[in-house]
Amino acid sequence: MSTVISVENLSKKYIIGHQKRERYTSMRDVLTDGAKRFTNKLIHPFATQKIDSNHEEFWALKDVSFDIQQGDRVGIIGRNGAGKSTLLKILSRITEPTSGKVSINGRVASLLEVGTGFHPELSGRENIFLNGAILGMSKKEIKSKFDEIVAFAEVEKFLDTPVKRYSSGMYVRLAFAVAAHLEPEILIVDEVLAVGDAQFQTKCMGKMESVGREGRTVLFVSHNMDAVGKLCNKGILIDQGRVSYQGYINNVIKNYLESSDAKEYSIDTCERTRKGGIEIQDVWLSDDKGNLVETIYSSSVVHINLRIKFDTDSLNRKIDIGFGVDTLDGRRLFTTLASWINAEIISSTNNIVVKCKLQELPLVQNKYLLSAAAIHPGHAWDYAFHCASFEVLNKPSDHYYKVAKNQGDFFVPFEFESTPSQ
Repeated sequence: MSTVISVENLSKKYIIGHQKRERYTSMRDVLTDGAKRFTNKLIHPFATQKIDSNHEEFWALKDVSFDIQQGDRVGIIGRNGAGKSTLLKILSRITEPTSGKVSINGRVASLLEVGTGFHPELSGRENIFLNGAILGMSKKEIKSKFDEIVAFAEVEKFLDTPVKRYSSGMYVRLAFAVAAHLEPEILIVDEVLAVGDAQFQTKCMGKMESVGREGRTVLFVSHNMDAVGKLCNKGILIDQGRVSYQGYINNVIKNYLESSDAKEYSIDTCERTRKGGIEIQDVWLSDDKGNLVETIYSSSVVHINLRIKFDTDSLNRKIDIGFGVDTLDGRRLFTTLASWINAEIISSTNNIVVKCKLQELPLVQNKYLLSAAAIHPGHAWDYAFHCASFEVLNKPSDHYYKVAKNQGDFFVPFEFESTPSQ
């Protein structure tokens, strides 16, 4: 098979600005600093530009090199801030690298974030033809795929509505349908599919598998290791802007999970999606006596606690609360979700603590990740992905059956009994 993407010593640098603490910056300061830089450039045209003390260099990528073959389905994984999205933006020609070389042989379609590649004032129909034209397709080629795109996206009723009025889910459905059906040689998909519902995510995974079977190349970024493992045959692990491991996907996932085992999961470092006047401030687990716990015995009582700050005026005294428990490889084991209303408490304060009591924690011995959500439907939300972790241990008992890690995820209460054989 031929090489379709070749990356050699790729680096990307950003300059990060830090606000001056001593006083605010006025318009006069901005104009004066600009005039000084312009004058210095005239006097010393070939002098190297220096970075002042209020700025620093940040290397999102540093000396990244790899090759991808035609037909490979490559999972690009790593922690938040590792450089995955920066890499995909460079491969999609959205941003330029600071140094290094990228060679791409084939037409690229990208789905990196909600809204990428779509003009908000144009209708869904017009954006389909616009994206096809950008990919170099003729009007006849786009028309031949048009009905298939619309059927896949399930937006026929809103086809002539400006996409700025689409929900985020509709936006993603149409964007993925366009990217996957206009026959690119290389399909690049970021975590954006997480916005869609479970049924559509399954549909997208099936489409990407079929794209790979047709000999086209797929690059897929996701924190869901189960999805990455099922879709991809190769993988690249990125850590702090560098490639730390690459090879067959199972080996890459194993390396990632081993490095993640020691990772600290907290509300301050987790991946967040927020809109409006809701903020999750803390998430923690406690036992039946209210003591903070990180280690829990299987089948024991546990409380999941959520501290929320919100704007009472905008939320109309109603919040949906949800918790999800995942394995280290991102498989969702179960979710608790409830519409929570307490008008008396909400009217008196904009800070509340909500508790979810699990009567019997149904998990076997292992480490697990916790996600939380606080939602005012249609108005505001805060999703905190993998914001805490906890460990489950087998109960200390001589007669307790020790369930191995590879023998399932759930503990089901049981009893053994023996009787003489007749």
